[in-house]
Amino acid sequence: MFRFFESLVDPYMAYEEKDVPPRRLWPFLREYARPFRGVFIVTAALKMVVAALEVALIWYVGRLVDLLASGAPPEVWRAHGTEFILAGLVVLILRPIISGIDVALLHNTILPNFGTMIRWRAHRHVLRQPVGWFENDFAGRIANRIMQAPPAAGDAVFQTFDAVAFATATLIGSVALLSDADPRLVLPLLVWIVLYLALLRWTIRRAGPASKASSDARSAVTGRVVDSYSNIHSVKMFAHHGREIAYAGEAIETARTTFQKEMRIITRMDVALTTLNGFLIVSVTGLALLLWYQGQATVGTVAAAAALVLRLNNMTYWIMWATSSLVQALGVVAEGMETIAQPVTLVDRKDAQPLEFRGGRIEIQGLSHHYGRGAGGLDSVTLTVAPGEKVGLIGRSGAGKSTLVKLILRFYDPEAGRILIDGQDITHVTQESLRRAIGMVQQDSSLLHRSVRDNILYGRPDATEEEMFEAAKRAEAHEFILTLEDPSGRKGYDAHVGERGVKLSGGQRQRVALARVILKDAPILVLDEATSALDSEVEAAIQDTLYGVMEGKTVIAIAHRLSTIAHLDRIIVLDDGRVVEDGTHAELLAHGGLYARFWNRQSGGFIGTDIEEAAQ
Repeated sequence: MFRFFESLVDPYMAYEEKDVPPRRLWPFLREYARPFRGVFIVTAALKMVVAALEVALIWYVGRLVDLLASGAPPEVWRAHGTEFILAGLVVLILRPIISGIDVALLHNTILPNFGTMIRWRAHRHVLRQPVGWFENDFAGRIANRIMQAPPAAGDAVFQTFDAVAFATATLIGSVALLSDADPRLVLPLLVWIVLYLALLRWTIRRAGPASKASSDARSAVTGRVVDSYSNIHSVKMFAHHGREIAYAGEAIETARTTFQKEMRIITRMDVALTTLNGFLIVSVTGLALLLWYQGQATVGTVAAAAALVLRLNNMTYWIMWATSSLVQALGVVAEGMETIAQPVTLVDRKDAQPLEFRGGRIEIQGLSHHYGRGAGGLDSVTLTVAPGEKVGLIGRSGAGKSTLVKLILRFYDPEAGRILIDGQDITHVTQESLRRAIGMVQQDSSLLHRSVRDNILYGRPDATEEEMFEAAKRAEAHEFILTLEDPSGRKGYDAHVGERGVKLSGGQRQRVALARVILKDAPILVLDEATSALDSEVEAAIQDTLYGVMEGKTVIAIAHRLSTIAHLDRIIVLDDGRVVEDGTHAELLAHGGLYARFWNRQSGGFIGTDIEEAAQ
């Protein structure tokens, strides 16, 4: 039975991904609710039937009192015994069946699948965002919103059906029941309904913004705490334990004060509701007693009216809390939408085709990119890298080297100019095919918090074990990998490396990252300080491997250690976002320009950035 209800909606069903999702709350929820539309309709209908049955039971209690007072027990039983038995069967059989289906749809179909679908689609959407989007936010806050918004959306749906639909049906049934008994009993109920709705409106208008502020504050706490944890080495190295405590404490205190404001609203609501319900109980029951005293109402009417208002009294607290929870949940969803409903700005063209690799010729034409600041980055760079050519790229920090690489990988779209690979504008091909053609080893090669095997196979998931081992050996990583063991007892290639590879040394991380790129075997290779984390002995051993990996590939190598790129076909010198020199090592030395000064002033093979800047 459970599987039937659990499989009514597949949260992983195919859907059309939108680059610009709805930015307003209700259109956003309506978009996600489409697969559940039929289930929602049936659930709402059943919830109203359940509420109607509850009101009918109260009505029948009044009728039962009147019937029992209408004569001697044998006479009453002879006249109404069959009715009593049927009423009992309704309570014992029909009511549990209807309620069971209603609960199963809500708890087994909607709640597990609705939140799962939102989280699944939100995660897919966020992963499509460009690198720059992630660089502008805390990873912890992004993850927090991905985790919080879906269950909050599920809770909002739950409260809508479990409380709002049920309450609406109950109020309608209550008005009908009292009208049937005596229309005058409806008057205090209608006054109460108006006042109750006014209180509800007051609560919603204040609780919504307060809940969103509270959710924002909680996300800020998560972002700051995760930032400290993920940079724990820096925290410990600079002895800033107290500073980090204060940094998090500021956000924690803000979260406390925003939550206090939210709770003040709830307290005011609760006191007002208790007073309002006191009016309901006294007015309806008192009026029913007055009518009974005047002979205008039966004892059953008084019993039904009293039972009904007591039922409403208990229900209204639940409804108010449920409505507050609904508003709070919608506030959390609204806060989460600030992340998961942001448009994807760097997308493939509709007519984008996979990159057709025909040798690896890279043409950069009038390329400018300043990250929207008007300065920094690249300024009108034009150069060509021939198929199979090995090019070194040097320059001071901030000269534009990393920007050039990010643009080639299309982590950003250039503000001006274009990049062609084998004659194809990279903005006209699919991003995945472009990046599959490029292998890159970065200076700070972070690893996934998974096994060594998973990290290396990330380069080519369909590779065999033998190919993986061979890549590790070529990267001088195989021997140390066999000695690894994590706290869970996993060894060798099965050992987990920790978040961003923290359980490995910098040189070990670099070698695993290099093995991953060797396994990928992409035709274009980008090396961004690929050996900077290695000691001299390991670097010397890997240099031969790198030369072998470079064979037949188009290579762009960034380095401050000039000796690592002196042997390449060409060396390009960037300065202030422009190409200022271009030639072989010998040609640039003979030219006596910036490269020659770098070479002469380098210390231990590194560019003497500070010395050079002071000399100008």
